[in-house]
Amino acid sequence: MELRELQEFIKEKYYEKDKKRGVLKTFLWLVEEIGELSEALREENFEAINEEIADVLAWTLSLANLLEIDLEKSFKRKYMS
Repeated sequence: MELRELQEFIKEKYYEKDKKRGVLKTFLWLVEEIGELSEALREENFEAINEEIADVLAWTLSLANLLEIDLEKSFKRKYMS
């Protein structure tokens, strides 16, 4: 599955809930997940690291959806050009 497809999946599943929550609170959830990833890294808990990285990606995609950013396009423009 490509990044654009992942973003669309997250949008279909969570957009309405994310929209009600708003950009700032969605961003705060992302920050919380980054904190959980940090803890998993410190503990070298590889199962938790795997889950938290997925959570960070999902919340990043949710935030991009709220801000109407095509993350795949933005990534390619920044890192692949």
